[in-house]
Amino acid sequence: RFKTGAECARILEDVAVGAVDVGIGTHRLLSQDVRFADLGLVVVDEEQRFGVEHKQRLLAFRLTADVLTLSATPIPRTLHMSMLGLRDISSLATAPSDRRAVVTDVAPYNEMRIRQAIARELARDGQVFFVHNRIHNILSVADDIRRMAPDARIDIGHGQMADGELEQVMLRFMRRQTDILVSTTIIESGIDIPSANTIFINDADRFGLAELHQLRGRVGRGKHRGYCYLLLPADRPRYLMGVGYPRDIL
Repeated sequence: RFKTGAECARILEDVAVGAVDVGIGTHRLLSQDVRFADLGLVVVDEEQRFGVEHKQRLLAFRLTADVLTLSATPIPRTLHMSMLGLRDISSLATAPSDRRAVVTDVAPYNEMRIRQAIARELARDGQVFFVHNRIHNILSVADDIRRMAPDARIDIGHGQMADGELEQVMLRFMRRQTDILVSTTIIESGIDIPSANTIFINDADRFGLAELHQLRGRVGRGKHRGYCYLLLPADRPRYLMGVGYPRDIL
């Protein structure tokens, strides 16, 4: 996405003539105009984000190359194929060294609780994600966060920002020049920032279980304990979020 047309053309030309050994890219690599000199292995990360059209393209790769797909939340079709024996599947159940389980809490939106959680994370020199998946009022939500954490450095990120602007927002957060990132679900996958270990998901009842699982996976990626707060509207019954069930389900 952040490459110019000329840069993409040059990269695809290198791929076609074999000047590139490993090509890393988005869905763009599945386009019909992409040609490989001698493709031997295809690794697909976050398989759940690929649609039927993309899967058909991957099936074509299977005729000449090995295909390895990775996902923390496999889609039912993949699980069904594995149960039928059509695909081999392996489950990695052992966490990396020093990795600790993420504490997940379901609670109504409460400013005092949010303020305390932010203060605790910043006190241990960490960073915070605040996910609000509504662009039309994300600025007002960021203002609320500024009021609750006046000393914190806050940035906003969403998919309708210009490419260069969004890139700078993410780079500032990665370089720890920002304490709190207020964003939409653009951080759902592909974000690995070990210093960010607290995440708030606003209006969590509007998300699917797979989305919540992916978002929760953005924290707790280092040796520090991660905290995930699923925030509900004050008038929304808590049982809608599975309260009363083991939190590992969430």
